[in-house]
Amino acid sequence: MQPEGGGPNDPLVWLRYARSDLFIAQNKLQSSLLENHCYHAQQSVEKCLKAVCIHLEIKFPYTHDLAELSEVLFKGSQEPPEWVQQAKQLTSYATSGRYPGFDEPVTEEEWTDAIRIAKLVFDWAISLIQKS
Repeated sequence: MQPEGGGPNDPLVWLRYARSDLFIAQNKLQSSLLENHCYHAQQSVEKCLKAVCIHLEIKFPYTHDLAELSEVLFKGSQEPPEWVQQAKQLTSYATSGRYPGFDEPVTEEEWTDAIRIAKLVFDWAISLIQKS
């Protein structure tokens, strides 16, 4: 991946940030909260979707809502990939999961699933962008 230099209109820069979020999401520390790691999984997916939008020259809303971003990105396409439906569930980690008392604690299974989805999206985004 190229070093940062293209700015906010360079999809590779967005993927660099997405990769960093994915790394943080995957590498939990002994005293870290799974909610924080799921937040970074959500952020990775969000940045991947925005990178693909930039690559395809699709204007996107500045939102954390993965359903809304997916709708913009896959508007008019026949059938979006299965992970699009799965990724939508990560939206809640962008907000309520970051603060105490809003949701039940995240389980190991939920964290593992969030990582699985984020990896799928990242792999898809990078293959699409680097193919061009």
